[in-house]
Amino acid sequence: MSTALTFLELTPPSRTVRVEFDGQPLDLPLGANLAAALMVAGVHTLRKTPVSGAPRGAFCMMGACFDCLVDIDGVTRQACMQQVTEGLVIRRTKTAGQNDAS
Repeated sequence: MSTALTFLELTPPSRTVRVEFDGQPLDLPLGANLAAALMVAGVHTLRKTPVSGAPRGAFCMMGACFDCLVDIDGVTRQACMQQVTEGLVIRRTKTAGQNDAS
């Protein structure tokens, strides 16, 4: 199975902004789709399922599947339905039974 990145930037972004993802700074293209920008930046797991703990990331990219749920500035949102704006604080969502080491 290929592990090659399937989402690549075709042209350099005109402007990037700093966001925080799980405590780490990332520079993402301003106005880009958040889920896509995170994938390009190397973030593939956005949350874990509550029952099995299986990793989930962006899947449908149109807001139908809810696999890309993240906590943005304290509110759970779908990353595929958000645009990158300066200063976002993004965290993987916590599900019942998870602790900070998950």
